[in-house]
Amino acid sequence: MQITSARELMELCAERQQNLAEVVAAYAAFRSSTTVEAVRERMRDSLAVMRASVERGRSDGGHLSRLISGYGRLFAQAEQEGRLLGGPLFKKSLLYSLSVSQCNASLGRIVACPTAGSCGVVPGALLAAAEELESSDEAIIDALLVMGGVGVVSASQGPISGAEGGCQAECGVASAMAAGAVVYLAGGSPEQVFAAASLALQSHLGLVCDPVASLVEVPCVTRNASSAAVALAAANMALAGIPCVVPYDEVVGAMKAIGRALPESLRETSMGGLAATPTGRRLAREMREKYRL
Repeated sequence: MQITSARELMELCAERQQNLAEVVAAYAAFRSSTTVEAVRERMRDSLAVMRASVERGRSDGGHLSRLISGYGRLFAQAEQEGRLLGGPLFKKSLLYSLSVSQCNASLGRIVACPTAGSCGVVPGALLAAAEELESSDEAIIDALLVMGGVGVVSASQGPISGAEGGCQAECGVASAMAAGAVVYLAGGSPEQVFAAASLALQSHLGLVCDPVASLVEVPCVTRNASSAAVALAAANMALAGIPCVVPYDEVVGAMKAIGRALPESLRETSMGGLAATPTGRRLAREMREKYRL
């Protein structure tokens, strides 16, 4: 089996008369010389890690992080006090994204999907949507497999690292993966899955990678939450039948070209963007002096 594009993946679904989750599971089993059951069990483990990282990050006070402190806890407290806007799905997605990213910044265990720097996007959007839909764990595992399928075709055609393509390749691809997974969980078609992925990635094109003080904290953690919100917006638009116009494979190609055009200063080097602001430079100096970085 070979899957290098969304088009190929959807063609395989038609040829094999299987849904996206089934085809991706078979592909993963083939690539790793294992069984579909073993692949699903690994996804079950990933789901458990996602949930645990939400809980750890929600209560984490930031003792091991450098620039941020208790973002999940702050958001949860604001929600309890009624200071936030939006419905339960929106607020949960932000809470979960912030919590997982806080967990990552504090050296906790997370699922890199597709990278550690974008680890909060998929849990934020998918777990919140699953609670609203009252989805079973098996249904969530199916959605995680679809998420993986979007990731496979993304990595096959374009970068998924900030160092190579900017944050569009990390949070952007993560948002596309999350959007596709949410659509699948909600009963969408393969075409709608990749329409949502396309819409999400389109909204991230050109996003630079500019971590302050070379730490995966600012603006990475809050950017994860924003990308989860974009994923939910893209999923809803796709489910409503709003066309993506540009197919996902072509959007990934555009992302790759944009990444090549980005200067080195905007690709995870901390030499441009927010990292190069007066505040960014001051924080970098303080981190070097305090932690001898």
